[in-house]
Amino acid sequence: MKNGKNKKTTAGFSLLELLIAMTIMLLILGMVATLFSKSLGTRQRESSKTDALTAAQAALNVISREISNAGYGLTDNGIVYTDSTVQKFHFLANTTNNNNILTDAGEDVTYFFDSSTSSILRYDANGNGPGSPQTSIVINRISNVNFLYFDYTGSNSAPTLSFTPSFKTGRVRVTITVNLENVQGQTPNQSVVLVSDVTLRNSDYMLQNY
Repeated sequence: MKNGKNKKTTAGFSLLELLIAMTIMLLILGMVATLFSKSLGTRQRESSKTDALTAAQAALNVISREISNAGYGLTDNGIVYTDSTVQKFHFLANTTNNNNILTDAGEDVTYFFDSSTSSILRYDANGNGPGSPQTSIVINRISNVNFLYFDYTGSNSAPTLSFTPSFKTGRVRVTITVNLENVQGQTPNQSVVLVSDVTLRNSDYMLQNY
């Protein structure tokens, strides 16, 4: 008999198999990277949206609270009709109750949109003392602010929406549009709109309901 030895050969991966495996691995890594990038983009977008909403809501609350005092201590709604538009609201109030509207701070106020700085500004005719105006930024990084006016002819009448105020104006709608920062991988130029309806406490409409 012939004695023979069994030879075992261990075959490795062929070049083609290695290329296929590397291609599959690269595809998987690419998918993971894409999902991770989208996740980071969504997180950044939501964080930016939350910050913008928080700042805009705080500004809207301040504006609404002060506008609601328009006409306080006066015989009308306090709106300066000739100086109020869709993007500017000028009002008077006798909040200190000493009839010095033209000299007291906080009683001759204008809110308006400044397109050059993308901000809502507050102009107080006597903020730094009688005859010394003060202009301050309420909020920046916004795209617009609108003031719409609701006129009432009686205590139970349906209001009429107007772009300009009158002595019949009993409610003001303040709308702030906030531009969100663009986030890579997300839809660009997104915005958030906040709205507040403010009833003027000294308007004929309100006085007729009490």
